[in-house]
Amino acid sequence: MKKVFLLIFIWILIRPSAFANELDRLVNQGNAYYIEEQYEKAVQAYESVLDSGYASPELYFNLRNAYFKSHNITMAVVNYERALILDPGDEEILHNLNIAREFVVDRIEVLPEFFLRAWFRSFTKTLDSDLWATISIASFVMALCLLLLYVFSLRINLRKASFWMAVFLILISVSSFVLAAEHNRMVMNHNQAIIRTPSVTIKSSPDEQSGTDLFLLHEGTRVTIEDVLGEWREVVLTDGNRGWLKESDLIRL
Repeated sequence: MKKVFLLIFIWILIRPSAFANELDRLVNQGNAYYIEEQYEKAVQAYESVLDSGYASPELYFNLRNAYFKSHNITMAVVNYERALILDPGDEEILHNLNIAREFVVDRIEVLPEFFLRAWFRSFTKTLDSDLWATISIASFVMALCLLLLYVFSLRINLRKASFWMAVFLILISVSSFVLAAEHNRMVMNHNQAIIRTPSVTIKSSPDEQSGTDLFLLHEGTRVTIEDVLGEWREVVLTDGNRGWLKESDLIRL
């Protein structure tokens, strides 16, 4: 029995390390294939890492480059978009995404966003949710220390200063918590998608026969999923136009 427990303990210790080593091997293999210009094999290696449950901006970035080199522009755009969701402040990812978008047929106008909402979204993206959460926790702990100083200090000036500093830090803690939650929602929100078929007709209703043809979209175009009905999805474009198409025509980000 002791040997069984010992083996289990050793397996628990070794398995995460072995798993990490396997991921490193696949990533290095993908990089080697990319250097050797075997782009389809590089895609397979990177996709194997993603299938294991691991994801990072760098991995999506490398995968996108491999797709781009293998002339799969749609999947290149998809993986750049995914990389940008995880690391919205990376200028290199944004620059290369804009290059990839030049190959997309549709040119959709972007409606102006209310400036306060746009500022809030932009400020939220300056840090990831983990950093916002760290700031929130650190500010809260410092506020508690200052409140203890306020309670036990005998000097009036020190009590006043510690009290107002504690209030200030609590406000920072609450604000950072809200920003962490918002950033996490933006990352976990899977209602963004890319058109995957060469061209698709957008319908006025979720019906192949009775739905009126509204407009045509081509692969690589980004849409927002607003509603779901069976195999149909209602999508909205950045210019405000909306309509229905099938789930099979989309790749969710």
